[in-house]
Amino acid sequence: MTLNPYLNFDGNAEEAFRFYQSVFGGELFVQKMGEAPGSENLSEAEKNRAMHVAIPIGSGQFLMASDCVPSMGQVLQVGNNNYISIMPDSREEADRLFNGLSAGGKVEMPMADMFWGDYFGSFQDRFGVCWMINFNTNTP
Repeated sequence: MTLNPYLNFDGNAEEAFRFYQSVFGGELFVQKMGEAPGSENLSEAEKNRAMHVAIPIGSGQFLMASDCVPSMGQVLQVGNNNYISIMPDSREEADRLFNGLSAGGKVEMPMADMFWGDYFGSFQDRFGVCWMINFNTNTP
C-alpha cells in the first residue's frame, strides 16, 4: 500500500507545488481545469486553476493536489484537520525539510529531541498546510 497525501487549494495549488518542488525536488506535473472535458463553461480564471498537480516525494509516493472550483460549489476551508507527517532517513534530512518547508510559515514546535525518543518538529507552511517532521532516532 502507498499513501499519497492529497491537498486542496483555492487557486494557488501550482504556486504551492513549485515551492514544495524547491524543497523535495522531482519533476512537477500540472494539469489545468481548462484541459478537462466540459471546461468550456468555466471562467478563464477557473480554467487556469490546477485540476491536478503532483511531485514525487519518495519511492512510489507522490504529494498531490488540486484547486477548488467556486462555480461548482467547491469552497476551501483551511484548518488544522490535516497534517502531512514525513519520516526522513536522517537528522540532517529532517532539518533540511523542516527549514525549507517552514520558510514563511508558522512554527508550532521547533525540531528537537522529544520525550518519546524521536527528533520532531511541526509547523504550518505559508500556504496553510500543516506538517510534522519525525526522525526516529532509533533507526540505525
